[in-house]
Parts: sequence; C-alpha cells; structure tokens
Amino acid sequence: MEKLNGFLLKNVQGDLIPWQIQVQAAEEFGLSLHDVEKAILSLNLLPSRYQRNRQAISTACQLKLFESRVAVIGCGGLGGYIIEELGRLGVGTIKAIDPDVFEEHNLNRQILCRVSNLGTSKARAAEVRIHEINPAITVIPVKDAFSSKNGLKLLEDINVVADALDSIPARIDLAKICDTLGIPLVHGTIGGWCGQVTTQWPGEGTIQKIYRDCAETQGVEKTLGTPAFAPAVIAGLEVAEICKILLGQKTSLRQRMLFINMLDMKIDEIQVC
Repeated sequence: MEKLNGFLLKNVQGDLIPWQIQVQAAEEFGLSLHDVEKAILSLNLLPSRYQRNRQAISTACQLKLFESRVAVIGCGGLGGYIIEELGRLGVGTIKAIDPDVFEEHNLNRQILCRVSNLGTSKARAAEVRIHEINPAITVIPVKDAFSSKNGLKLLEDINVVADALDSIPARIDLAKICDTLGIPLVHGTIGGWCGQVTTQWPGEGTIQKIYRDCAETQGVEKTLGTPAFAPAVIAGLEVAEICKILLGQKTSLRQRMLFINMLDMKIDEIQVC
C-alpha cells in the first residue's frame, strides 16, 4: 500500500488523479480499480471524474459514498436511472435486484434497455452499464425477485435501499424487512405524468401508512402509462435522498411525501402519519 500511495502522490495533478493513472496503478500493483479508487480517496485526493462533484460533495464525503452499499430493488424505469446516477455519483457498491428481462415496451423509458439487449437480464444490464461508466464501482447483479423469503439475505450489509418496484405487496414486504434490518428505505413510484417520493426510516412504518387503504396490487403505471421523463425525474429525487442519508446531511423526507405533477408542474407535500 505504501508503494501504491507513493505512485499516486507522484502522479497527482493538483489534487486530481486522472483515469489513466488509476488504470496504470491497478495494472502495476495487481489491484482492482475499486481498491485503487479507495486508496486515492483515502489520501484525500480525488479521481478526476468527480471534480464536478467537489463544490457540493467534499473529498471526505466522496470517500464515504465510495464505502457505501446501496441496494436497488427493480432495474426497470426507475431502477435503471437510480443505478446510473448512483454509479456516476460514486457509490462504491450497488446491488441490482430484478428477475426480469427486457421487452420491447421497455424501450420508451428504461435507460438500461437497448434494442441490442432485448430478452436479456435487467440486473446483468445494470452491471454492464456501470462498468462502462465507472469500472471502479462494484455492481452485484441479482436475477431474482425480491420477496419476504429472500429479503433478509439480499439486504444484509446494505446501508440504504431504493424502492423501484411495481407491486404494492412487494413494497410492503420490502418496508417490513428494512424495518427489521434497521435500514432506511427511499420509496418512489410513477404513473403517467405524476410521481411520488418519500423516505422511510426504521420504525416509522411510512410505506404501510401510504398503502393501508389501497386494494390494488399493481401500481397505477399499468393503467396510466409511463412517459420517458417520469422515471428520470423521480429517480433523481430518490438518489438525492439516498446521497443525503449516506452523508448524514440536511433534511430527508421523513414522515412526509412529495407528490409531483409534471403536467401542471406542481409539487405537493403530504404529511404521512
């Protein structure tokens, strides 16, 4: 590690380490790109890719993000954007959970979906995409459906969970398991021109309260449709919440929900109690 640190300090530009140096270090010292990125940040240096983060996110906070583990449940419309943004943000480990494969109707809104990967695993596509963006990030693809039976195992050692599901019973199961494990859960859902976002902290039962009078099992997106911009907007808000939780910064959406109407460009805040 001492030799690696010396190499990095020798090749630093200001306080930035270019990508080429990161790759060279991994090859020269037989390390993973993940290990090299952690070493860079531990030296209070910054991989050059994150230099536009620095006015909003300090180098110390960038290290905290890199050491974090986030699970994204669902890799479709919402989940794909969440994974993309987490990878670009620099969250070090992302567990991408989804049992499905891409179908043609996914092409209108799912950022991970391409004509060339129709019929292939959404979870695996998440791994491929993040490797293209930032190979230092570890993506753990899980081609399986989240359930009350496997949830405890899937979410062990996770810091924050992102809900990108389309089933209300599965969301309630996810909320209960996050409660059991003491993990914050960031919830988002979309339908037509609208979406909602909230954060459930352990013991608050927020998701159960939102859906306590709901008789449906599927989300409203099945009937209202999902235009391309809707998942991008809601996913961005979810990732902002995740980032704040991981860094312990500012105010999260505890016991309150944002309802976003993109057709009328209105945002309402609803207390959840």
